[in-house]
Amino acid sequence: MSKIEGCIFDLDGVIVDTAKYHYLAWKRLANELGFKFTEEQNERLKGVSRMKSLDILLEIGNLNFSDKEKIELAEKKNNWYVEYISNMDSNEILPGAKEFLQIVRDNGMKTALGSVSKNSMTILNGLNLAKYFDAIIDGNKVTHAKPNPEVFLLGAKEIGVPQANCVVFEDAVSGIEAAINAEMYSIGIGSKKVLSRANIVIDSLADMKIGMLDLL
Repeated sequence: MSKIEGCIFDLDGVIVDTAKYHYLAWKRLANELGFKFTEEQNERLKGVSRMKSLDILLEIGNLNFSDKEKIELAEKKNNWYVEYISNMDSNEILPGAKEFLQIVRDNGMKTALGSVSKNSMTILNGLNLAKYFDAIIDGNKVTHAKPNPEVFLLGAKEIGVPQANCVVFEDAVSGIEAAINAEMYSIGIGSKKVLSRANIVIDSLADMKIGMLDLL
């Protein structure tokens, strides 16, 4: 019998891939400001907060703005991003994600979303996935970004499962670190080399079998 009673899932890169929409919105902002922004440069923004991402973008464009102007620019980018993700549908759910969520629930485990995105509900509603989660912890409920464990600790609390009996599914190094800081098990989605501190690493949730939780 698995000691795991709760599964906490990051959203972006685990359930769905919204990175392309972030890139399109930042690229659109760069174009408006008069410079090009490449996919290669976009790698620097992954796992970084919105305001820090804007600072990197402006550094690339060699531009300076006041704090007030920067808030307006970040808001403009976010509005474009929300416009893009509002048109998402269930075709954009990553392979195996919906199926594994169902298996977890069928096995009597609790599920939580643990994402620092403030747009999580927009995405989940568009994908028709909100019903698969017992608790949804997102950027509207937390104040600290990963690797701070706040988002996962709050997830465990809301589903009523001790942190020692929770496993986190994450695709980012900062997320795996947050799981470790929360004293939870972690399953990395992606590269073994990059996510070496995770307990188990798989390519996607399509490779995840419920029996693998017994190995933790």
